[in-house]
Amino acid sequence: MPANKNKNKKRRRTAERPTTHPRNKYLDNPPDFALLASLYPSFKPFVFFASGGRPRIDWTNFNATRELTRVLLLHDHRLNWWIPDGQLCPTVPNRSNYIHWIEDLLSSDIIAKTTTNGDKVRGFDIGTGANCIYPLLGASLLGWSFVGSDMTDVALEWAEKNVRDNPHISELIEIRKVESGENILPAEGSSNEALVSTESKIDMTEDMATEGHACLNTGYYGPPILLGVVRDGEEFDFCMCNPPFFETMKEAGLNPKTSCGGTPAEMICPGGEKAFITRIIEDSIALKHTFRWYTSMLGRKSNLKLLTSKLWEVGATVVKTTEFVQGQTCRWGLAWSFLPPAKKIVSSHVAEKNNLSFMLEGLDQKFGAIRVLQSVESYFRDGGALCKLNTSSFTVDITAKNHHSDAVLKSESQNCDRVPSCKDVQEACRSSSYLELPSNNLSFRVSVFQQTPGTLLVKGSLQQRDGQLSGAFSSTFRRLEEVMKQKFGGEK
Repeated sequence: MPANKNKNKKRRRTAERPTTHPRNKYLDNPPDFALLASLYPSFKPFVFFASGGRPRIDWTNFNATRELTRVLLLHDHRLNWWIPDGQLCPTVPNRSNYIHWIEDLLSSDIIAKTTTNGDKVRGFDIGTGANCIYPLLGASLLGWSFVGSDMTDVALEWAEKNVRDNPHISELIEIRKVESGENILPAEGSSNEALVSTESKIDMTEDMATEGHACLNTGYYGPPILLGVVRDGEEFDFCMCNPPFFETMKEAGLNPKTSCGGTPAEMICPGGEKAFITRIIEDSIALKHTFRWYTSMLGRKSNLKLLTSKLWEVGATVVKTTEFVQGQTCRWGLAWSFLPPAKKIVSSHVAEKNNLSFMLEGLDQKFGAIRVLQSVESYFRDGGALCKLNTSSFTVDITAKNHHSDAVLKSESQNCDRVPSCKDVQEACRSSSYLELPSNNLSFRVSVFQQTPGTLLVKGSLQQRDGQLSGAFSSTFRRLEEVMKQKFGGEK
């Protein structure tokens, strides 16, 4: 019996950790700051020891995060790397997740290989930046070749330098300049760094009409992304992109708990990530089979559903999504293709929902992750559930007996600011008109993640694998969503 319990606990921990890809070398071996400090004197000044003796760095210090990225790339990947002050500094474990996800897409054979370059894999990195992180990782980890595109002189200069400084893979990477066109205007909040071309928007209405597709209203009027950059006759296995997530630098705000740098050219564009990725979709409609897979990262889950719907509307044959999580930051991956599937795709929709989430957007600055987490705890605790709050991991574990969950659901017909009382619980226990739960307790975890300033992701994970409990969990969590959105006014 104890052995089974241990197995269940191990399985549960695995289910709670969709954060790191199984082939990511940091899955079971996170960066050892103390070891790195002992091996690389330049990193040592940035490492300090917390009260418990655990080595840490100051994540709000750009120099510290940049030096960490440098030593990780050198120590774990044999890559020489550097970026100047202010440029976007990537996190190596998170970027590795994206690379391995694309590897999964390519090896799945859902979309058969169509390029004529044999077993070689060729990728296109949209907006590679001064850091050139995806081509460097893809070439060193998997031997892929890349075209990395960008338009600013600083990004092009340093991307090329980072390629030259790694002669063992330099032949695999081409850095390509994006011509921005004429009549260039500065983007809002750009300080003349992020440039927007009034001439580069390509009118594809006629071409798409002949293909039977509706023209998308992208809201994007910036430099070329794929069309006008990809050359005639080129073939790629995939493209990837870490898009500008924001419309203005004020919106970007940058998480006060971290410092990853980022210029306006890297962080913002008119219409934000939704407009930028919609333009990639528009380009993909015209380029069609030039790419086996089109992919992009997203910063907002609300955009994921919208963009997925657009892709089905314009005739994508396959659409795939995933989630990347690092610490308290969530990102999503979106992939699609216009090639016919090589094998039947089994629907991923299942009746049981053991993991659910919702977004709180447009929040006042005073409503941070801890405030929301405490409200979640109070909501369930006042309903009679057992709650264990962990402010360091931004989670609260909840165990509700069947009558507690009944009371939570019963309160749907009551004012959402009012929590279930003892009387509610008693009435719910006597009533047969509300959800009847099995005798097992309902145990689940609620986590709160900071997305961007004013945006939080609330995730719920059921701790049991039980069809009846899945239904109860889904109803309970959706009720929580209603209450939180009404309380914090964060629904869009």
